[in-house]
Amino acid sequence: MNNQATQPAGQLPGYITGAVPNPKSNRAPWYKNTAPTYAGVFLWFAFWDPISKNGLSPGTLGATLMGIVIGALICHFLFFVVPGRLGMQTGLPLYIVGASTFGAMGSLIMPGLLMGVLQFGWLGVNTFYSSTALAAGFKMPGLFVPICIIFALGAAFVGLKGIQYVAKVSTYLPIIPLVVLVMGLVFYAGAAGDYKAAPVTAGAASGGGFNAMLLMISAIVGFFATAGAAGVDICMSNRNKSDVSMGGIVGIIIAIVFTAGVSCIVMAGAHATGAVDPAAFQMTAALEKKLSPGMFATVMIGLTLAAFPGACFSSFIAANSFRTTMPKINPFISVGIGAVVSIILAVTKVAGNLTGVFGLIGASFGPICGAMMVDYLLSGGRWTGPRAGFNPAGWIAWAAGFLVGILPNLGVNVPVAPVLAFVIGAVVYFLCSKMGMRSAVVPLPGALAEATK
Repeated sequence: MNNQATQPAGQLPGYITGAVPNPKSNRAPWYKNTAPTYAGVFLWFAFWDPISKNGLSPGTLGATLMGIVIGALICHFLFFVVPGRLGMQTGLPLYIVGASTFGAMGSLIMPGLLMGVLQFGWLGVNTFYSSTALAAGFKMPGLFVPICIIFALGAAFVGLKGIQYVAKVSTYLPIIPLVVLVMGLVFYAGAAGDYKAAPVTAGAASGGGFNAMLLMISAIVGFFATAGAAGVDICMSNRNKSDVSMGGIVGIIIAIVFTAGVSCIVMAGAHATGAVDPAAFQMTAALEKKLSPGMFATVMIGLTLAAFPGACFSSFIAANSFRTTMPKINPFISVGIGAVVSIILAVTKVAGNLTGVFGLIGASFGPICGAMMVDYLLSGGRWTGPRAGFNPAGWIAWAAGFLVGILPNLGVNVPVAPVLAFVIGAVVYFLCSKMGMRSAVVPLPGALAEATK
């Protein structure tokens, strides 16, 4: 398996030879695509509402905020920049760009099918939190299951047939969580400096703050892992490296620091004033103490409405993935089955275990991003084009990284597992490449060959 060898283009599957790169004429500045897309991800209340528990439960506010900043930098520089540049350079989607790392046939499964399957995990999380928010807002717990069913099926249907109809609305809906975050600051920020971790949750006499920082990094990176790989698709609309960089700085770093930071500051203030139970770490619980029942219900409804386009987008990505990887199966069937799985995850409250969900996602996509980064660097900062069959280096790297990254889900304490999964994937891919374990590059036909230059 010579790294430099090539094989005939006839070995490429139709999903690659039939691809059409996004032309330069369709590109736009970062503030029209990349930044708002990523900022919308972090304004989703399922991200920022419970995030403070990872840091404030075991440690101080200062350590928690430090973890947020470090996590944001890791998301941008390690998980996003290379996929974003590859998308910008090639104008091609992830499941094609990934063929250089996992092979022309392997890319259909990884990251192609895997990305689609995991979207239903995200749909389950979105369904759980949105249904919980509405049921809490109306003080009617019995609404939870019916809302789960309606929300997930509605998002799946729109994702299949009408994502374009929510595009304009979703542009303005993120204003709602933005207003809610600012509202929380007004209520509680003044007391945040007085926060002290409860003795029963503070951990050992030493290491509590460091542990808080590591837990926050792990939660943020685990949440972001799939979105980092999706930077290929998102940055297909970027014009140059500057767009990729600025889109990430504003949409990822600043958005993470703002949303997660504000939520943690609010919860620190809420705990310092005794407004919430010591075991409560959801920002909406703190808001409920300051708002009238009617206003709180309005806030919950608004946050749910703002979350719906994200659920539709998850379904849309899944539908595109399944259409590509399973073209003979009607997407209504494949997406419908996925939606039912999402409903089960939400109704059984499995989707409410964000630590487990983020751990699985980080373990799955951490090594993908790590291997892609090394492949990009070894190729001189460009896309080589697809490699034949199943590229052994990519698959071995992914397996090694996944095995390490999934250990916390199995009860083994591994600090910052999603980051470690990334590092393992990167190191193993590098070693395998140096041992000649990358399959041969298959030349692209016609205009597609421009994507490798």
